[in-house]
Amino acid sequence: MNQYLDAAIKVARAAGALVKEHFGRPLKVNFEEAHDIKLELDVRSQALITELLLEKFPDHAILGEEGSAENAATEFEWVIDPIDGTVNYFYSIPHFCISIALRQKGEIIVGVIYDPMRDELWHAELGGKAYLNNKPIEVSQSTDISQSVVSVGMSKTRAELEVGLSVFQDLLTRARKCRMMGSAALDLAYVATGRFDAYIERSVNWWDIAAGVLLVKCAGGRLTVAPSAIQNGKLSVVAWNGKMDRNHLTKIYP
Repeated sequence: MNQYLDAAIKVARAAGALVKEHFGRPLKVNFEEAHDIKLELDVRSQALITELLLEKFPDHAILGEEGSAENAATEFEWVIDPIDGTVNYFYSIPHFCISIALRQKGEIIVGVIYDPMRDELWHAELGGKAYLNNKPIEVSQSTDISQSVVSVGMSKTRAELEVGLSVFQDLLTRARKCRMMGSAALDLAYVATGRFDAYIERSVNWWDIAAGVLLVKCAGGRLTVAPSAIQNGKLSVVAWNGKMDRNHLTKIYP
């Protein structure tokens, strides 16, 4: 295990302990809108992650949901989501995680996702296998969309809802089951583990998916990640087991 992966695992567990400790307790809301919530605990979790990582790697940069620490001189950038699934967390739904990835010159080389409620920790490093609690994992063997379980995420903008609901309706008629779980990072971890056969979302940030992208690749899956067609600065992602025909996964999604 390299020093970066070792650090990411330790830091993810530390942040996981923090958010688990406060799960189900009264929470301070920093920002609230119709379809999203930002918690004071999001900020505290990222501050802890940032402090621990920069203590060990002071010259590295940070890109996070709750702010960034830029350093143009470094080739290393940590990509952090301190609580992916904040709305779930706020409503005491135990489906959320900490996501930490490291990019070197833009390439993801380490990925860690930790679900503290189930004590499930996924990790991968570039060129290696993907692991769940130190046991190798791989994507599912499904070859037909009719046998698949697909997770679909969507933002709540009008443009996204019009297309997103069409995608969801299309998949409902052709997949075995569709799910909307509320955590992009865990959706990708589940694809890597074979729990889901595919995951689709049209508007996400790098901190939502960076660690999961590496996990899926190392578990034998495939992904397409591209600039979002509906929100500037965001990404669209299709992740699947690589066994189903990508063109059969959805007739609508680009």
